[in-house]
Amino acid sequence: ARASVWIHAVSVGETLAAAPLVRRLLERFPDTPLVITTTTPTGSEQVRRLFGDRVAHVYCPWDLPGPLARFFRAFDPRLVLVMETELWPNMLAAAARRSVPVMLVNGRLSQKSHRNYARLRPLVRPMMASLHRLLVQTEAEARRFRDLGAREDAVRVTGSIKFDLDLDEALRRRAAELRARLGERPLWLAASTHPGEDETVLRAHRAIREVHGDALLMLVPRHPERFDTVAEQIGAAGFSLARRSREQWPEADTAVYLADTMGELLMLFGTCDLAFVGGSLVPVGGHNLLEPAAWEKPVLTGPHLHNFERIAALLDEAGGLSPVADEQELAERVTELLSLPEKRREQGRAAATVVEAHRGALERVVEEVSGAF
Repeated sequence: ARASVWIHAVSVGETLAAAPLVRRLLERFPDTPLVITTTTPTGSEQVRRLFGDRVAHVYCPWDLPGPLARFFRAFDPRLVLVMETELWPNMLAAAARRSVPVMLVNGRLSQKSHRNYARLRPLVRPMMASLHRLLVQTEAEARRFRDLGAREDAVRVTGSIKFDLDLDEALRRRAAELRARLGERPLWLAASTHPGEDETVLRAHRAIREVHGDALLMLVPRHPERFDTVAEQIGAAGFSLARRSREQWPEADTAVYLADTMGELLMLFGTCDLAFVGGSLVPVGGHNLLEPAAWEKPVLTGPHLHNFERIAALLDEAGGLSPVADEQELAERVTELLSLPEKRREQGRAAATVVEAHRGALERVVEEVSGAF
């Protein structure tokens, strides 16, 4: 029998999105080896943390015939699951030559990406046509994929599995214990920040502390290689600091708690009064807004949201999102929400209703994938 199922996730975001699916496949098909590939050290780290030795992890082979041939020989996949938008022409060709079906899971394609692909239509068409199934997040994305050559009957709108977040009892307990250790002071979290954003967040924090003198900022930079740099920036900004990785606890006068650990962000959202999600004040395209929303926290974000357009629109419509344009608006909005607990609760509940209303994609995806086993 063909040996494994190959799941390709690029980095931390896709790995976290794939995690619930991987868990379900491990339960449902315990005798089928799963191989997860990523392209970044943080993605690799995340796989190890989530699954230990229950899955194999290797870096994705170069998209060249030689490395791919060696990969197929080594792992002999009978099915390839590609997360979100990671379509590589040689990978798809190699799978097609060996009659291995490839499914795109949680597929997304922004207007911008669609335009870029459309310029290369002659190359892209055969690639799209070779896909066994495209399980995509929205009807708009289904249209874009079909326009680029995906077969009509291969495209299915399953919704986004990112809505199927599991805040289990153990996670809730850890969040409650951490919040108890951090105390009753106003606490806002800035998550997944990028270079250029940390400085903005720290300047906003200074303005916030002029009104809420004991406010604590929990800062969670996106990339672990930046932890030390950000710690230096916090010191240079004149703030006292406690680092989670060193098990330092904030004193009453500590201004910033640097959460410089990996794989804890979902839990950390459970500790704060409100959350700003980074990658959005700089042109990165935003990060997962649903994690704080699932915890019933008000969600703040900058204007650069092209990776999360639809999710941002749904949260905004429901009244659970506060878009801010710059550091001044960030400071004003955080200050206001810290002063108004009732408004905070209202916005947090509105954000959570969006997550609840769109659950169910995971079930649909598991069924589709199981049908290909």
